[in-house]
Amino acid sequence: MSSIPRHIISSLRYDPSLPHSLQSLPPTSYPDPLRSPYYLLPYHQDRLRDAAKCFQWPEAQHFLQQDLTQFAQFLDKFIPDNTQPWRLRILIDRSGTCTVEANPTTAIDLRTLLLPLPPTHDSQSNPWRVYIDSETTTPSALTTHKTTARDCYTAARLRSGIVSPQDPAEVLVVNPSGEIMEGSITTPYFQRRGRRQDTDPAWVTPVLTSGGNSGTTRRYALGQGFCAEDIILASDLADGEECWLSNGVRGFIRGQVVLSARTSTS
Repeated sequence: MSSIPRHIISSLRYDPSLPHSLQSLPPTSYPDPLRSPYYLLPYHQDRLRDAAKCFQWPEAQHFLQQDLTQFAQFLDKFIPDNTQPWRLRILIDRSGTCTVEANPTTAIDLRTLLLPLPPTHDSQSNPWRVYIDSETTTPSALTTHKTTARDCYTAARLRSGIVSPQDPAEVLVVNPSGEIMEGSITTPYFQRRGRRQDTDPAWVTPVLTSGGNSGTTRRYALGQGFCAEDIILASDLADGEECWLSNGVRGFIRGQVVLSARTSTS
């Protein structure tokens, strides 16, 4: 796997209903001072800045020096219809050229973008299936930062029988020490093991030293006190265990660990 990607990337949701949903929230509960339709926009800009610095792309760093308002105005140019929600994929190459792919995305309950909702009868019946990769992945700059070099994630999904982006399933990527790094397209959260103080969050997410990506929703969940960081061993996860997943397009999603072999690729 090459250590230099073609693009650094970040994927996020554009939703015209988001600013209205944020109106009643105090400023400290959501990190975008613009209250823009771009979900967690400051965190996506920070993620791209960190990647450009890591790969030593000065032109990309220069492009990303613009302030948040300018960045939002730049993204506005790529929205085909500002009355509809979109899945955006921001790509920046080493020359600082930025392109944005916009694809339609389905309407969702916007409360799921803010923090995990308490389970309901309907949500309990349809959690995502969460598999553990049968092979290990070696941490590198390409797992620490989100880039177009995603062969290891694609291979992990195929090994688990996930063949479609629409499949409500995820696979957890594991490092050679047996630690969960992250999901192929999400950040995972698990119930805390062992003794817990009353002030400790009930949920934990993998530490970055395990080799995963500092995702935008991960940063949001940590900042809001929903979870803490911890080393999570794949061997400690149980079949049927409930968990949470999150990413910058779908927000927070309920999941359930599946350790038995998959028999279909629905």
